[in-house]
Order: sequence, then structure tokens, then C-alpha cells
Amino acid sequence: MSDAVDWRPSSGIEALRLRARVYALVRAFFAQRDVLEVETPVLSEAGNTEPNIESFTTTFSGHRDAGLPQRWLRTSPEYPLKRLIAAGIGDCYELGRVFRNGEAGGRHNPEFTMLEWYRVGWDHRRLAAETVELVQQALALVGRQADVVSLTYRELFVQGAGVDPFTASDAQLRAPLEGVDIDGTGLGRDDWLDLLMTHRIQPQFQRDRITVVHDWPATQCALARVRDGDPPVAERFELYLGQFELANGYHELTDANEQRARFRRDNQVRAGRGTAQPPLDERLLAALQAGMPDCAGVALGVERLLMALSGTGRIADVLAFDFGRA
Repeated sequence: MSDAVDWRPSSGIEALRLRARVYALVRAFFAQRDVLEVETPVLSEAGNTEPNIESFTTTFSGHRDAGLPQRWLRTSPEYPLKRLIAAGIGDCYELGRVFRNGEAGGRHNPEFTMLEWYRVGWDHRRLAAETVELVQQALALVGRQADVVSLTYRELFVQGAGVDPFTASDAQLRAPLEGVDIDGTGLGRDDWLDLLMTHRIQPQFQRDRITVVHDWPATQCALARVRDGDPPVAERFELYLGQFELANGYHELTDANEQRARFRRDNQVRAGRGTAQPPLDERLLAALQAGMPDCAGVALGVERLLMALSGTGRIADVLAFDFGRA
């Protein structure tokens, strides 16, 4: 029998054991806090309109009475979890697989595990503190601990790149990236800010440090609410362990009309790029219209956490079988 086809796991056995320990930790962590574990659909009639995320689709071959035949594989469980929140379920979380098309490489796999949870009556700052606590407990599984630094998006850019992200000109944002091979054609202000983050600021993050960045530009609000001010800011946070971006959280938008407008703006961007325009999630919009309570939510990439815990830059090292061996 030929052994040309490699059937073996892409990760070591110890990495799989660590994953199981992290799952047990997550469930114990939320059980202690009376946060309910739930499961929501992987296939949906609606898709994610976020312009920088591409979805997989499939077609249902059964009777049309069952629903629309085109289905979108979820890129996160966010929309159905919010529908549960609107229905009164209270604090809840889901630990499960999500799918993103076109994302395969050293740090990306098209199929990966996401932990997402919601806290009713909380804002993004309080949820960020709980996320730090969970990550610290995960670090303890491998005998590590981390210092914690929390700062605003503005403070991060001033300290890490020497520019004010709210007032700097586009030329001033590009200057620190001189020497980096970047095709700037069609790039907007937020694109340059993202490049500054990934190429200049993130590489400065130390291995044993948790960095929480909160209060982002309103133009990067995604599904977060925007707080008035000078300048207005999105009530959003990101959490990094070393140079790994682990989690992205929001003080959630509850305004159905504003949410619909954001979905439509996303699809306008997608139309301009010539990419698919997923149908809007009308059930989520109806849930928001019915009245979703004030809450905060966060999504954490489990593979990113495992990579940080294991000290590897290869996602294949923490997956039983990566995309090339699936």
C-alpha cells in the first residue's frame, strides 16, 4: 500500500489534549458564572455582509417548503445568539465550528472554532475584563501568566506608531509604513490604520502580555454602538495575547434601523468590489426591532488561543487535521 497520501494528524497528540483541557476550562468558567451553553444553526438563509469576510454557500436539494435552498455557512454564531438574547434567554455562549472562505495559510484555516458569549446589561469594558480573566486561566493550564495593559485605540497608535489615528492626515498614516511592500491602490483610511496595526504596532507586543485596545474609530464600528464625543468612538475592544489577536468584542448595537443601514452599506462596498452580496438577516433585524436588551458580546478564536499557549505560529499545529489534510 502506498503511503504517498499522508493520513496522519497535522498536530501532535499533546496539542489535542491541550484543546480538550481548554474546552473543559471554558465550560467550567461559564458554569461558575451561570452563563448558559447553547447551540445554533451552522446553515442559515442569511449571510455575513462584512466586506472583508467571504462565506461558503451550499444548496439544499429537498422540498422548497423547508425553506430557501441557498444556505450560508456561518462565519460566527452572532446573529442567532442575539436572537436568543432578544427572546429572553439571558447570558449565553456557544463553542463551535465556523467557516470562512478563502482564509487558508500559516495562521488561517477555512474551518475553525469560535467561542462567542453575551452578557446582558454589560458594556464592552466590563466584558473585556472577563475575557482577560478567561485568557489568564487558559495560560495557567500551561504554567504561564501575563501582564495586562489596557489602553484606547488612540493611545495605542500614539505610543506605538507616533500618529494620532483620529487627526493624522493620510500621508502621516502612510509615513511609518515606508519601506513596506504595499500596493496602496484603492486603500482607504481604515485600511492604512489596519496596516499600521499589523505591520508596526502588533509586532511590538510582548509574548507574556495581554493587550486590550478599546474605543475604536466610529468608522470601524462593525456591530458595536457608537458613543458621541469629539471624536465619536465605537464601543468595541480587541484583545491580544502577545502578537496574537484573540478576541473582538462590542457593546452591542440594538437599533434595528441602524443595523439595517450598516448591512446595506456593507453590501454596497461588496458590490463595488464585485463580491457576493449576502441576503440580510431579516430575523436578526426583527429581533432587534422587537427589543434586544442592552448587552455586550465577544468572539474569541480558539485556535489563536491554542497557538499562543503552544508557542507556535502555525495553525496546523493545533488542528487534528488542517485544510490540506481534511
